[in-house]
Amino acid sequence: MGGVVRSGLEVLLDGAVTGLRGQRVGLCCNHTAVNRHLDHALPLLKGAGVDVVRLFGPEHGVEATAQDMISVDDGDCGQAPSAALPSVVSLYGDSAESLKPRPELLADLDVLLFDIQDIGSRYYTYQATLGLIMEVAAQTGTRVVVLDRPNPIDGLSVEGNIVQPGFASFVGQYPLAVRHGMTMGELARFFRSVVGIDAPVEIVRCEGWRRDQWFDQTGLPWVFPSPNMPTVETAAIYPGMCLIEGTNLSEGRGTTRPFHLVGAPWLDREAFTRHCRLGAQDAGLNGVGFRAATFEPRFQKFAGQVCHGVELFVTDRDAMEPLLLGLVVLEAAMRTAPEHFKWRTETYEFVDDPIAIDLLLGSAEGRLGLEARVSPRELLEAWSADTALFTEQREPCLLY
Repeated sequence: MGGVVRSGLEVLLDGAVTGLRGQRVGLCCNHTAVNRHLDHALPLLKGAGVDVVRLFGPEHGVEATAQDMISVDDGDCGQAPSAALPSVVSLYGDSAESLKPRPELLADLDVLLFDIQDIGSRYYTYQATLGLIMEVAAQTGTRVVVLDRPNPIDGLSVEGNIVQPGFASFVGQYPLAVRHGMTMGELARFFRSVVGIDAPVEIVRCEGWRRDQWFDQTGLPWVFPSPNMPTVETAAIYPGMCLIEGTNLSEGRGTTRPFHLVGAPWLDREAFTRHCRLGAQDAGLNGVGFRAATFEPRFQKFAGQVCHGVELFVTDRDAMEPLLLGLVVLEAAMRTAPEHFKWRTETYEFVDDPIAIDLLLGSAEGRLGLEARVSPRELLEAWSADTALFTEQREPCLLY
């Protein structure tokens, strides 16, 4: 299990915070920026004499009250932890331009602290927000200090391809593997050395974390990082099950089991479950089970309608390959209901073309392969060169 793990926030408050006194400080955070006692960074920093003059909120807002792809206005990033804060800036508005802070909002700061819990998948947009902040900081010269936190689904496993040119979006902003196995601090180093974002960046490392540890082995409290990420197990399957967003299937949003429940009103749940189980067996996918299920989302896809499908159960998270799982489920849905299954074509993360599934997978290869009946295992193996390249590129950026 290892010793006590301390977050970058806790390490900063134990000593380095003195160097921030007398400076104009910005803080990019959400509700996950807490210490082990669940006290939020903003009052902790202000109590330590740090002049936090501006708060920046990522997707979902500072308190994660907004659902995915719901714009948040400036000054309305959820209920800020302190009413004394002069300004709150949303980094998830109603346009792609809103995803970056305006240069003047960084130029008058001496330092911008960044403290958000990531979940270890390329689609999860908090790391993209960090990279976009760094792009602006490279212009303004503002120092960015990342208060690091563990990768909750371990820092060893790397899976999937790299985003190809022409397929960049907020769910694939930078050339990362789908499951990157890095912390936010390590990603900041990657953005500097591999992507080439020449921003002044410092990392306050978390202490005591080993790369083989999952979040529930750290002793730190799990604060759900976004509205549909309630548990570490949800984070474990997300690198594959987020792909369902790119289809006309419900990914379980609007239920108490997001990403574990998959279905639609027109699916035959018994046939779908059978195809999932057979697909997993054919792909050599281990560590996951499928139960035929019926559910009713209360919002988003098929809100108020009865859906039929499967519920996923993780039986061995270390053996499970989440990206392969997502491909297996997609293939099963296509085989179960070829007359009803469709790829999502609506605007996705401010992009009309390419379509959502191609943005998520970082190319058209996965979609075209599934349509051509290439097996999920073959698709994953076809990306092995990308995985190897990313693994090599990330190595000098690792801190733990």
